This record gives sequence, C-alpha cells and structure tokens, in this order.
Amino acid sequence: MKYDFVIVGSGLFGSVCAYELTKIGKKVLVLEKRNHIGGNIYTENNNGIQVHKYGAHIFHTNDKSIWDYVNSFVEFNRFTNSPLANYKGVLFNLPFNMNTFYQLWGTKTPEEAKAKISEQRKEMDGIEPSNLEEQAISLVGRDIYEKLIKGYTEKQWGRDCKELPAFIIRRLPVRFTYDNNYFSDNYQGVPIGGYSNLIKKMLEGVDIRLNVDFLKEKALFQSLAENIIYTGPLDEYFDNKLGKLEYRSLEFKTKTLQTENFQGNAVINYTESDVPFTRIIEHKHFDPVDTNHTVITEEYPSEWKEGDEPYYPINDDKNMKLFKEYRKLASKENVIFGGRLAEYKYYDMHQVIKSALNLIEGL
Repeated sequence: MKYDFVIVGSGLFGSVCAYELTKIGKKVLVLEKRNHIGGNIYTENNNGIQVHKYGAHIFHTNDKSIWDYVNSFVEFNRFTNSPLANYKGVLFNLPFNMNTFYQLWGTKTPEEAKAKISEQRKEMDGIEPSNLEEQAISLVGRDIYEKLIKGYTEKQWGRDCKELPAFIIRRLPVRFTYDNNYFSDNYQGVPIGGYSNLIKKMLEGVDIRLNVDFLKEKALFQSLAENIIYTGPLDEYFDNKLGKLEYRSLEFKTKTLQTENFQGNAVINYTESDVPFTRIIEHKHFDPVDTNHTVITEEYPSEWKEGDEPYYPINDDKNMKLFKEYRKLASKENVIFGGRLAEYKYYDMHQVIKSALNLIEGL
C-alpha cells in the first residue's frame, strides 16, 4: 500500500491529524472534495483583505496548550469579538451586559438592571417553560426577547420560537458589567494573514488531492492505505441508507465595496424578522488592513437540501436516534470517523483540534 493513512477532508480535524501523523513519520494522503484546502475555515485574499469564505471564524479557548499549538504554526492577533445587534435601526451591544441594559432601559447600575430584568420575568412566574419563547422570557424578560432574540432565532432555525424546544437556550449569558467581549475565554484571536495559512502550514509535506469525491471512488482510495480517517457526513458514507440526517444551512452574499469602512465592526446582527439575513460581516475588521475598499458578507440561514453545505446539525430526538443507528454501522467499518460532520456535532475550533489530537494519541 502506498500510504499509511488516507484522510478524507482537509478541514481543521483532518489537517491536524495529517500533521501529527506526518510528524511521526507516517505517509499521508489528504483528499478534498472542494477546490481548496481548509474546509469551512478557508480564507480568501481579496486584495489584502482576508475573507472568511464560509462565515466568521474567531478562535477562542481556555486551553493554553491548544492556544500555543495553533500559534506554533502562525501568529494570531488580539481580535476581540464584540458584536452589535441592529433592531429597527437602533444598535445594542452583545452579549447582554450593562451597556445593553442602559441602551434598552437607561439603567446605570447592576442593581437597577437586575431589578428591571426581575420585573420583566414576572410573567413567567409559576410556569414551567415549554418552548424557546417561554424559556427566553423566563431568563431575561420580554424586552430583550422581543428585540434581540425572537427575530434572529426564528431566522436562524426557520421556525417560530413557540415551536422550538426550550433547551436550545437553556441559559443565556447575562453580565452585569460594561464588558462587550462576547467570549469569556482567556485566549482569543484570528490568524494574521488568514486561516488558510494555518492549514497550509499543517499540511506541509503531505500529499493532497483536490476536487476528489472519496465516496465515488471509495474502493480505489481504500486500496491505497491501511487506515482511513473520514471527516465527511456520516450518513453519506453509508449512502443515506437509513435516511438523511438534518442540518441548517447558510447562504452567503459577499460584496466588495469601494469604501474604506462600511459598518465599523466585524459583526452586526440584524434581529428583526423583516430583515431576511441574520448578520453582516465586514471581513477587514477581523485582521485589520489599510485598504481603500472593504468586503462584506450577508448571511442567510436556510433549510438544508441535497447539494447545500451542512453547517448546523439539528440535534433533536429524531435526528439523534438516526445518528446512533449510523454509529452502530460505523463501528463495524474499518474506518476512523471524526470531526463535525462524521460525529454530527457542533464543534468550536479548539474542540476540533483537541478531538483530533486525542484521536492520534489514541492511535
């Protein structure tokens, strides 16, 4: 056999596996269905601006070893995620904090804000939340729910909040400080020069084939190596024979504008239901550069259908039952399944890396 490992997918999981295996002398072939490496963290250079092709990716972790790991390949900047919410033309800070409460109600102290939220939550006294709407109101009250949660969530999931289960927002981050940092992790940033450089470094010395569909030539590629690491959709590996796992998808509309600065912030959410997109990303604010143009992307959530990119697994009871059946089939295969799609699990980037490192250590 020509290779020790064939890895299907050049996203973060597959690339970490490829790097670690190559480091210990294994011969690795990486197969990628797209025409570029990097999976969904791929960044594209638009005349100096690093465009997050598949949506905003901000690296954050409390694990210093993972932070040191990614910084050993490329240097990360000190980007801090401080999104804004636009509701009917009025801007609010996120996550919910003292700035948000002042913008909503004019409250200036934590005690005033706590009293206002407590008053707003009273309509749910004695009621066990049975859906997302009731859960949200029981946590933060009706004002925040109506202006900053309802429209955004319904666009994201394509369902009325009264039809969505309460567990989706079992808890909401509420801070009684004037702190707009969305993440509470100790380490946060974006690679200087884009995520594509991170993946390129990981895949140095690795054989790569682009525009290849492993599933269409499964027998051929399985004959090239003793070991297969598969990071694609689990149901597709088995030709969907038990049924299709469901996802939410996204459509991106990206525009180049001849202005230096369009919105002054990397991410602005649009929380009213009348606006069809959920947010606008301005890419140059992730990895700041001095250019006379800017690039923005509008994000439109959609129902996933055949041919769409699967982004968010719908981990409800029906889909998890089906996933477990596929896992039983997977356990009988001489294949290693890992990553977001193969595990039907939403992963943050640091979790993907940790999972890949644990896999290779286990091998």
